[in-house]
This record gives sequence, C-alpha cells and structure tokens, in this order.
Amino acid sequence: MANTKSAIKAARKSARNAARNQTTKTRLKSLAKAVEKAVAGGDAEASRAAAIAYSSALDRAVKANVIHRNAAAHHKSQFAKYIFAAKK
Repeated sequence: MANTKSAIKAARKSARNAARNQTTKTRLKSLAKAVEKAVAGGDAEASRAAAIAYSSALDRAVKANVIHRNAAAHHKSQFAKYIFAAKK
C-alpha cells in the first residue's frame, strides 16, 4: 500500500487511467474482430468501412497515449496487408 500522500494520489490516478485505457483497448479488439469478420465475409465495402473505423480508433488511442504510435502503425500495416490479400 502507498505510504505517502503523493503515492496514494498516484495509486488513485493509476487506477482511473487503467480503467480508461482498458475500455479503449477492448474497443480496439472489438473493431479488429469486426474487420476480420468483414474480410472473411467477402464484402469489400463492409471490410473497407470496418478498416477505416479500426484505423481511426487506433489513431485516437495513440493520441490518448493508450498505445504507442509504432504499435498502431504496425497494426494498421498488418491489417492493410490482410485486407489487400483477401481482395485477390
């Protein structure tokens, strides 16, 4: 347990931020699954819309410091390859 006043406040802040970050990460996972489902379904327009939503959510997560910008770039690149391969 935290001993000092500042450590107690830091623990509260950490719990708040963890809860906020968890909702964002859960949303990212749900959107990623939606992209995979749309690509598997074969609908080009649905997969494009899902990919745009996922990419936008990744950018917002980076802006909120939930994930690292390089991690977001990696995920966007991998999903772009996945969608492009599915179109062929």
